[in-house]
Amino acid sequence: MSKTCIACDERIIGRSDKRFCSDYCRSAHYNKINSDANKFMRNTNNLLRKNRRILMQLLSKGFESIHKDQLILSGFRFDYMTHEYRIDNGKPYRFCYEYGYHEKEKSIFTIVKSEEVSL
Repeated sequence: MSKTCIACDERIIGRSDKRFCSDYCRSAHYNKINSDANKFMRNTNNLLRKNRRILMQLLSKGFESIHKDQLILSGFRFDYMTHEYRIDNGKPYRFCYEYGYHEKEKSIFTIVKSEEVSL
């Protein structure tokens, strides 16, 4: 009895437990199954990377404090972060990977890199 590939219905040659005729069909099958989750994750990671890039560029240009409006104008999205860290029950440091921010005063944010904060 010959088996057929579950991705393209071609005849499978080889081991009796093979499910795909080629690596291409195997990858295509699993990419199709995971495509919705991958799209969501890809969009979320793109936003996180953009936030990280904005914080990194501002810090490298010497900006240690910045107004909230300037962050928003640069495309920063406050609703996307990777983690949060609190020091001495104060306001949290919110991070996009290793770059983070902390609200020092109303609408004034301090930008940090994780090794600068005792995590």
